[in-house]
Amino acid sequence: TGNLESAINLEVALKLQKKLEDSGYQVIMVRTSQDVNISNQQRAEIANKNNAGAFIRLHCNSDDSSSIHGTLTMAPSESNPYCSQIAESSYNLSKCVVDNICSQTGSKNRGVMINDTMSGINWSQVPVTIVEMGYMTNPTEDKLLATDEYQDKICIGIANGIDQYLLVNAD
Repeated sequence: TGNLESAINLEVALKLQKKLEDSGYQVIMVRTSQDVNISNQQRAEIANKNNAGAFIRLHCNSDDSSSIHGTLTMAPSESNPYCSQIAESSYNLSKCVVDNICSQTGSKNRGVMINDTMSGINWSQVPVTIVEMGYMTNPTEDKLLATDEYQDKICIGIANGIDQYLLVNAD
């Protein structure tokens, strides 16, 4: 479609913000417009400073093969040198989110990828997940990611995943 990943991420983020706020959640956005220059460290510091119950990072994936498709999430390992203390909670959050997105969208569930090389995870001190909503290099998913209907399903899935995670992990 030629859409920018950052534009799709923002469209979904703004829809998710509304959905979560309508459900009574307090949502803190790291950006609400397209041209924002903010580092992964600064994004994580916003979540950390506000003691976020869940730090959701929205992304679209890519691959050398245009046939690869599906949704996945990322979380740190228990041996992550920067944030091992949130590994279990981040995995649980990631699993709830990916399972619920795939349930809503019918997307292939690629599961939770454990990754210790992402600065978007490593600066975090609160439960974090990177959500790879689909592959923009896959023509079918690229078109879906650009539609309001599919974005709405992603938002329902993420919101349901957050609900499930917080219900199970309530103090």
